Amino acid sequence: MSERYPGGFITKTPPTITGPTGGEGGSASGMWNLVDVLENEKAGDWPKPTLPRELYSWGSGNNGVTGQNDAVNRSSPVQVGSDGDWSIISAVDYAVWAIKSNGTLWSWGQNSNGQLGHNDLVSRSSPTQIGALTNWTYVALADDNAFALNSSGDLYVWGRNEDGSLGLGDVIPRSSPVQLEASSSYVKVDNNSDSTVLVKSDGTLWRTGDTGNLSSQVDRRVSSPVQVGSDTNWSNATQSGGSYYLFKTNGTIWSCGAGQFGALGHNSQINLSSPVQIGSGTNWAGISAGAACAYATTTSGELYAWGAGGSGRTGQNDIVNRSSPVQIGSLTNWSTTMAGGIGAGAALHVKTDGTLWVWGGGSGGRLGLDSEIDVSSPVQLGSDTGWESAANGVFSGLGILKG
Repeated sequence: MSERYPGGFITKTPPTITGPTGGEGGSASGMWNLVDVLENEKAGDWPKPTLPRELYSWGSGNNGVTGQNDAVNRSSPVQVGSDGDWSIISAVDYAVWAIKSNGTLWSWGQNSNGQLGHNDLVSRSSPTQIGALTNWTYVALADDNAFALNSSGDLYVWGRNEDGSLGLGDVIPRSSPVQLEASSSYVKVDNNSDSTVLVKSDGTLWRTGDTGNLSSQVDRRVSSPVQVGSDTNWSNATQSGGSYYLFKTNGTIWSCGAGQFGALGHNSQINLSSPVQIGSGTNWAGISAGAACAYATTTSGELYAWGAGGSGRTGQNDIVNRSSPVQIGSLTNWSTTMAGGIGAGAALHVKTDGTLWVWGGGSGGRLGLDSEIDVSSPVQLGSDTGWESAANGVFSGLGILKG
C-alpha cells in the first residue's frame, strides 16, 4: 500500500510472521501492536526464543572422556560444564568431538595419536576448542582418526593415519586438522581405524586406507581417495569392525565386508567384497553401525536391528544373533534421523517425542541407568523429553538435551 506524503511516496510493508518450528524459532517483521502480539502468542504463532542445548555424559570416566575434568565413573547423566549451545556430538573409544551452535569444534578424552586435534599428544578431561574456525558442520571419527566438514564442504582430517586412512597420500600421523581437498564436494565421511569411506555431493562413493572389502585385494591399501564403482546415487556411508553399510538416494541400503554374526543383513555370515542390497525395501531413512551389528529406521518411524545379539544389543529381549533385519518392537515413533549411537554392544536411540532409550551392555554404567546391568530391550533413560541426539564410546555415553 502506498500513500502520498510531503516529499513523495512512502511504501508501507504490512507486518509478516513466521511461526516457530518444533516450538522454537520463527520471525516477525514490521510494526506490531501489543494486542496483535498477544493474539499470536495465544495461537502459538509468535516466534519463540531458541532453547539451550545442554550436554550430558555418563559411564566410564577413563581418560576424562566424560568431560567432567576428572576420571570418575558416573552411572547416570551429569551435565558437562554449563554451556547450552551444543549441537553435534560424536564419540569413539575414550575420546569425544563436538560442535557448538556457533560453528566451533571441541574435543576431549584420550589423545595418544593426536586425535583430539590440538597439535600435541596431551589428553584432556574437559572440552577444549580445536583451532579458531567457526564454520564446522559435521565431525566423524573412529579409534584414533578424525574427520570434519565445514559449511563450504571442505574436508579436514587428522589422527593416526594407519594405512593411509586419512587420504593424504602418506601414512604420517597428524595431530591437528589438515585439509584433504578444497573441492567443497564432500557430504559424508566415516572411518574405522584403518579404513575410510567418503560420499561426494555428486553421489559417488570413495575409499582410502585399508579398505579391502570395498576393492580387489590387489589394491586394498591406498593412501589417497579412490572411487568405488561408478554409481552416482550414494548418499550416506558408515562402517564398523570391517562391515560397511551404504545408503542410496532411492531409500535402499547396501552392505559389504565382514559378515560374521550376520552383520551384513543378508541372512548369512558370508563376507562380501562388493556392495549388495539388503532386502528389497526402498523406505529406509537412516542407518548406524556398531560392534558387529547395525540399526536402521524407516520413513514411517520403525526401527530394525541385525547382527550380533550379545548383551541384548539387537533389542529383541534375548542375546540371539540375527542375520537379517528384525523390527524392534512395533512402535513407529523412532527418530528417522538416527539420533543415537552404538558402541561396544550398547545402543542409544531417540524417539520423536524427545525421549532417549537405551539397551545392550551396561558395563561401566554406559547405559546411564544407574547400574551396570545389561538390558536386552529398549528402556527409557530418565523422564526428560528434550533429547535431540546421543553418542556412545566404549564404556560411556553422551546426549544433547534441549532445555
